[in-house]
Amino acid sequence: MQVILLERIAKLGQMGDEVRVRDGYARNFLLPNHKALRANEANRKKFESQRAQLEARNLELKNEAEAVGSKLDGVSVILVRQAGETGQLYGSVSARDVAEALTAEGFTVARNQVVLHVPIKTIGLHKVPVRLHPEVEVFVEINVARSEAEAVRQAEGEDLTVREEGPAFETFSEDDEDDRRDRRDRDEAPSDEAEDDAR
Repeated sequence: MQVILLERIAKLGQMGDEVRVRDGYARNFLLPNHKALRANEANRKKFESQRAQLEARNLELKNEAEAVGSKLDGVSVILVRQAGETGQLYGSVSARDVAEALTAEGFTVARNQVVLHVPIKTIGLHKVPVRLHPEVEVFVEINVARSEAEAVRQAEGEDLTVREEGPAFETFSEDDEDDRRDRRDRDEAPSDEAEDDAR
């Protein structure tokens, strides 16, 4: 389907561009969210008549997003989750969790503004992009830890996913090796009774 974009969309185009997209993407996302119009003569005229208005509105939204972005950029939030000794989470941290944590910090961030393509599944410090406007993207730091105390240690640079382990195999001294050899020889040697039976 051919559409006219009403705002800049990443990997697609700028406002006013006519682009071809898949029908489902247009019907289910672009058209219902007022991000595009079907490309026909009537809509082209409609867009041209509203272009100045749309550009002014876009500039206003961009300025608002930049103001919020200047405060939000670099903000660090702590999410306490259960995890194993290796740092693997028993669940995961999704875009919704990040949005809720930022909202709790006093920022209005919707789940669809958090750009998290795969959920976070390990403890540690994670840089997550937040797209406040098609042209404004900032990064927040998500500190996923097992406790508040661990989060503080992680923030100071300590890696909590490294386990201190002993050797992966048992070590034997030469004496142990001699004992094992003697025991094996004794088990394999025929007993006196067996020798009597053989005679």
